[in-house]
Amino acid sequence: MCDLYWLTDEQMDRLRPFFPKSHDKPRVDDCRVLSGIIFVNRNGLLWRDAPREYGPHKTLYNRWKCWSAMGIFIRMMEELAPGKAEPQRIMIDATYLKAHRTASSLRFKKGGPGRLIGRTKGGMNTKLHAVTDRNGRPLDFFMTAGQGSDYTGAAALLDGLPPAEWMLADRGYDVDWFRGVLEEKGIKPCIPGRKSRGNPVKYDKRKYKRRNRIEIMFDRLKDWRRVATRYDRCPNVFFLATCLAATVLFWL
Repeated sequence: MCDLYWLTDEQMDRLRPFFPKSHDKPRVDDCRVLSGIIFVNRNGLLWRDAPREYGPHKTLYNRWKCWSAMGIFIRMMEELAPGKAEPQRIMIDATYLKAHRTASSLRFKKGGPGRLIGRTKGGMNTKLHAVTDRNGRPLDFFMTAGQGSDYTGAAALLDGLPPAEWMLADRGYDVDWFRGVLEEKGIKPCIPGRKSRGNPVKYDKRKYKRRNRIEIMFDRLKDWRRVATRYDRCPNVFFLATCLAATVLFWL
């Protein structure tokens, strides 16, 4: 029992407003089931390998599937983050998440978004783009195939940027259109220039040193085995596992 994960009463009080209301029959204990869902995702287990203390594994899987379809795990992060975020200085970056062979073993349906898995030098990967507050806590995510450009993720995340004074990013985001959009939003870019630039770009090196916090955030997310290695074929399921990990690690 000591190795199992259990949500505290305080954490459950914060999460309870996101749960759907039970109508006819009383629902199985939400704390026990959600704790089991977190344990399975954190340790990269098959649902049938969940410890008995969390109840039947079918209940865990059915609740995960039902709540995922309702968008509950995304709403948890989206609504909990703004209340505690410190967005005066925000950061953007991306990381590669290795895809297991089971995640890309079947063909996807034509006309769909695909599996968001691409081949890079490191093998088959999915790329996670993120925006964080000044403390490195995630505010928003976007997912692309591994070979996707940083610019693709940056463009997708721009509309959801909170009001901020500074944006910290590495030289991979040094492009004129990105700097221009940030300035239109009243955000000052703290981004070192590419070596190929003719004219050097000035930036605040002292502020830029704080960018390591977003890299620490990615490292902590990858402590969850189901995030560090993608086993899910469906990109939406994998994205939800990432949102759940971010909520538990940074916003509870």
